Amino acid sequence: MARFRYSMQSILNIKLKLETQARQEFSQARSALDEEEQRLEALFDRKKGYEQRGEELLSGKLNLREISENKAAVRCMEDYIVLQRRNVDTAERKLEEARTRLTTVRTERKTHETLKEKAFEEFLAEEKKQESKEIDQLTSYIYGQRRKTEGAGRQMA
Repeated sequence: MARFRYSMQSILNIKLKLETQARQEFSQARSALDEEEQRLEALFDRKKGYEQRGEELLSGKLNLREISENKAAVRCMEDYIVLQRRNVDTAERKLEEARTRLTTVRTERKTHETLKEKAFEEFLAEEKKQESKEIDQLTSYIYGQRRKTEGAGRQMA
């Protein structure tokens, strides 16, 4: 039996490598987004801490300087939060781009695997056809040999 050789195996190998690379890029983009979201959450926590401190400053003995500094810190945190939200949005866009690329590469790889499977099925069908042909030839040969020996046996008798 002949060995199956897929003519576009090198392309399939490249598609597999591209898919692996796209998976890694997606994973990195996901990690970057998680990191940016954690930073944003930390900023919210800091702002909440400043706001709680501001409430404490207003409820006790009033110290205008500390109250002013606290309000400035809260405003500063709000600015940082706006910037960090932009970073999160950017990371989300990059993640979506990586997801799209991964989906595209995965589809291409699956297409090539389907082509390989079809080529293998055609190969098996051709092999079966060839085997059937060889069996028919062998049967015809054997039948012909028997007729020769039977014919030679009749002539002798």
